Amino acid sequence: MTGAGTCAPSDTASSTLVVPFFPGYPHTGSLLQWRTQIAQALAQGQRLLSLFGRGNAPTPDVVVTALLLGKAGLRVIRGQGTVGDTYPSLSAEFPQAQIYERELWEQTGIVPAQHPWLKPVRFEGQRLGQCETYPFFSMRGAELHEVGVGPIHAGVIEPGHFRFICHGETVHHLEIQLGYQHRGVEALLLQRPPHRHSALVESMVGDSVIAYASAFHTTLEHLSLQPPPAAVRASRAVALELERIAMHVSTLSGLAMDLAFVQAGATYQRLRTAIINATQGLCGNRFGRGWIRPGGATALNRNQRAALAHTLERFLRDFVQVNHLVRTRRSVRARFQGIGVLAAPAPTELGLSGVIARASGVALDLRSALPDALMGAPAPITEPGGDCWARMVLRMRETETSTHWLLERLGDAALDLDCAPPRTPQPGAHDWPLLPHALGLSVVEGVRGPVLVALETGPTGQLVHAKVQDPSLANWFGLAQALRGQQISDFPICNKSFDLSYCGNDL
Repeated sequence: MTGAGTCAPSDTASSTLVVPFFPGYPHTGSLLQWRTQIAQALAQGQRLLSLFGRGNAPTPDVVVTALLLGKAGLRVIRGQGTVGDTYPSLSAEFPQAQIYERELWEQTGIVPAQHPWLKPVRFEGQRLGQCETYPFFSMRGAELHEVGVGPIHAGVIEPGHFRFICHGETVHHLEIQLGYQHRGVEALLLQRPPHRHSALVESMVGDSVIAYASAFHTTLEHLSLQPPPAAVRASRAVALELERIAMHVSTLSGLAMDLAFVQAGATYQRLRTAIINATQGLCGNRFGRGWIRPGGATALNRNQRAALAHTLERFLRDFVQVNHLVRTRRSVRARFQGIGVLAAPAPTELGLSGVIARASGVALDLRSALPDALMGAPAPITEPGGDCWARMVLRMRETETSTHWLLERLGDAALDLDCAPPRTPQPGAHDWPLLPHALGLSVVEGVRGPVLVALETGPTGQLVHAKVQDPSLANWFGLAQALRGQQISDFPICNKSFDLSYCGNDL
């Protein structure tokens, strides 16, 4: 500890932390002390990854936690208050905190005083089912008009409401209301033994199965003092990159189809099918369900490694060709360049992450910021434009990089991927006991950015709180900013270039 309320950064810059918080340990300060420490860290250039709180019913006590990322690794700052307490909001000075403070207020009743945008995030608790009461921002003017899109959309798409304020075709303001898919995932994680939640974790965000499963099970394993063996970590890293490739290619297909570029869109879909079919051949499911289980992962023997490498080589050859076709079309360039620009310093100030941040020049990738010493990581790739074109090109480059990285690892004879198979706990089986009075957390760079799973235990090692966070939570606000000054007809391609998750926001 470096002071009341603070957990020092990790010396090894690990993506997983386990912090003991036993009774009497000086781990929590007041809300004001907590806020002050966070502000000092942000002023020094550390990055806010999350703010969340844990109630202690039936008492009104609330423990609040901040997770930050600095050059030395992850840092946890804790504070304590009671329901209804206030503290000076961070958001006016540090806009990256705005969505986390709103969520904290909605879930715990701790009030960030003078918050500039204190509105419900998911309509949790007493607000459940009151989505129709959302207080939209409004503007007045004889030539202004509002356009509502959703929450029900054409085709098979998740629900979300987009409220535009326009002057003619020009968007002055976009406000995004989500929460229609709130499922209470964090509460569900407390209702069964934690080692039997694999199916639930894999279904939280259906296109990020590996990222969520990896973060959840790694947290559990470290809380159980059962860190995964090297071969298991290597297998999970392979799965994560296969998932990244498949989803990036899916987004590229959607972007091409939005331009009626059917040839490119169909080619991308064919290539994605090859990747997810390879995943199915290894674990039995095209989206990677079953690849990761407590203490284990899908094994890759010599023949399977060779077959996967062959698939990736064929994929890469065709992928490079279709990328060249798309990038050299003047019609694609004309439609994407200069559209939906998110210029610096907005991505940093808003706390955006993943592809969205890197396409605006922010070199933030947890694979390199918190690398696994066993597997290493590709260097962060950035694009300077911050527009739809930059987001498309970045996905192309990251996919190629991930493919080359996988081919190198699969060809490394010294790398053991033939690990113990996934273990599915049986009813009545003995689960690993968890450390008492401890906070365990893991962050994984998923396809959209950092996926966070934090679990806290009580005096007997039972789970007393679970926090799950998708990168879409903060990145949706970036989409709203990118639409300002654009034509309303630009919304579909901007929305697709961000490719955010509705259900990821609504966990």
